[in-house]
Amino acid sequence: MNTEHIDIGLARYSDWAFTSSIIVLVAALLLLAVELASSRGRKVEARELVAAGAGVTADSDRPGVVIDEPGRSLDERVGKAGLALVYLGIALLFACIVLRGLATVRVPWGNMYEFINLTSFCGLIAGAVVLRKPQYRALWVFVLVPVLILLAVSGKWLYTNAAPVMPALQSYWLPIHVSVVSLGSGVFLVAGVASILFLLKMSRFGEPGAEGALARVVAKLPDAQTLDRIAYRTTIFAFPIFGFGVIFGAIWAEEAWGRYWGWDPKETVSFIAWVVYAAYLHARSTAGWRDRKAAWINVVGFVAMVFNLFFINLVTVGLHSYAGVS
Repeated sequence: MNTEHIDIGLARYSDWAFTSSIIVLVAALLLLAVELASSRGRKVEARELVAAGAGVTADSDRPGVVIDEPGRSLDERVGKAGLALVYLGIALLFACIVLRGLATVRVPWGNMYEFINLTSFCGLIAGAVVLRKPQYRALWVFVLVPVLILLAVSGKWLYTNAAPVMPALQSYWLPIHVSVVSLGSGVFLVAGVASILFLLKMSRFGEPGAEGALARVVAKLPDAQTLDRIAYRTTIFAFPIFGFGVIFGAIWAEEAWGRYWGWDPKETVSFIAWVVYAAYLHARSTAGWRDRKAAWINVVGFVAMVFNLFFINLVTVGLHSYAGVS
């Protein structure tokens, strides 16, 4: 491996920050899961309170408000500690990315290991923005699970030593194209999780009086309307960003290979995923298609993104078939 211009010390610190971020995020997941499992609070909708003749609190006009029962303080402290660890994990992952860039004197997203780290970081930042309200803290459990899976796969099977970027990627379009795609993909992760939880909330597990462990967990989530709104707003944000990422990739392809579009597997699946998300946004605003049908379309888009990330880069043969791994 060519180690010219590589700062081995900074690269080692980057690796330590990566490992530390996973450890901290796992601890955060455990604490937040404990809060979710042991919480005695109930998430109810305001209309249910009115129908029952209950008193209305200052926050009860908003859907999915947590009505606290006595003795909740310990659960809340555990949850807040978990959330603090989430922010620490985000900071450590950011340090990992920055140190990797300083060690290699280039943008730190030149292979699959670095790309997944950046995408995971964008997903966590999106979660920090969207789930900043206390009543949404339980949703972090479901955001952290796919993020930790991505990071585990990245560290276990996709890790590569710090090195100069491969010649095929030495272009000023690399920081533009990949960063935009990573941002869109990370936000789509939050949207996909929200749609999956929305479908659970609309299923028999979310019905009043439903029994079982899963039903008890679903009962503690925000109401279906809130989950649907989170999925919709995050998709609206990510949709044009990912679209611009595809366009930037086409411009880069024209400069590198002399054509804007060649139906390369990566290009094709990215375009399909973008069309699926366009279909979701259309369905979400169409009578008879919103709610469950639209949510399923959003989940299909999320699956297409995951398929595009792993299968296309690691298995298929094409112009995007680089993973930085042997």
